[in-house]
Amino acid sequence: MDSHKLELASVLQNKKVLFVTTKNLDYIRNKQELRILQKYAAAFDVIGSGSVSYIRRILYVWVRLLTTGCRKYDFVFLGFSPQLVYPLFFWKFRHVDVFIDFFISVYDTLVCDRKLFVPDGVVSCICKWIDRYTLRKAKLIISDTNAHGDYFAREFGVERKKIRTLYLEADPKTYYPMVAKKKGKLLGKYVVLYFGSALPLQGIDVVLKAAKKVCAHPEIYVIIIGPVERMCERPLCDNMEYHQWLPQQELAYKIAQADLCLAGHFNAGIDKAKRTVPGKAYIYRAMNKPMILGDNEATREIYDESMEEIYFVRMGDPDALAEKIIELHEKWQEWTE
Repeated sequence: MDSHKLELASVLQNKKVLFVTTKNLDYIRNKQELRILQKYAAAFDVIGSGSVSYIRRILYVWVRLLTTGCRKYDFVFLGFSPQLVYPLFFWKFRHVDVFIDFFISVYDTLVCDRKLFVPDGVVSCICKWIDRYTLRKAKLIISDTNAHGDYFAREFGVERKKIRTLYLEADPKTYYPMVAKKKGKLLGKYVVLYFGSALPLQGIDVVLKAAKKVCAHPEIYVIIIGPVERMCERPLCDNMEYHQWLPQQELAYKIAQADLCLAGHFNAGIDKAKRTVPGKAYIYRAMNKPMILGDNEATREIYDESMEEIYFVRMGDPDALAEKIIELHEKWQEWTE
């Protein structure tokens, strides 16, 4: 167990905790933190929703908080998007310590990542204030990488010693090494898989450009899972298939069929992509699948070339990604002959 996880476990020991999240309860980060609470906390209650509607989830959380007393808990643990809770319910938390998972920054996401607002505009200033207020009020802050922790401390003026890194973990009940036979079009093919929600920082455009190049090799078969059409035009090839989305069990089966998985992040123009490890990387690793990562300081916190079947490529470079896929396919051919 890493030192920060051990520290969090010691904080939770024999404590009564209220866990609050606006993200769906089966989200990878929520499931990880609920496992930790279940293992170490004396008791805990959860305010969260499984609704597919984000608005409904937020409203549900707000209503529940209005009718929940916080003084009976040793502390409140605000999970995904504490910014949507803390500033509105600060009066609820005056007499209890609050820990937050600062998984995303409102300012960084809306202004720097998705570029919905200009950096010095009124809305961006409000976003930054919300982030800064939430960070400064929290007793303990959890981030997903050291690189993110450094950024939050620098950008929002919070003490670095308040921030602890808790790396993501895949759900071991769903994602584990398994055998899945190739069938139909996959028979005899080198299967390359990518899945994602098509957020800009993931670099789906890089993935699709690389996929178009490698599909010139009939022995390579590419599977793309996620709403990629909303970001860019999909190349159509006989040895490619697309899925809008899959339930987690089906996704795990598809990953098990793959010979190589693409993790990312591959967008070189968004700084946030360089400060975070993609959640899919933890899933691929839990299933013992070879994977390609975007080369940045965050991924290097956990992975390096000395690890078996871990590969890096330059971010933002579809040619480099395609070349690495073809290189690994050739090695696979030599091994299977």
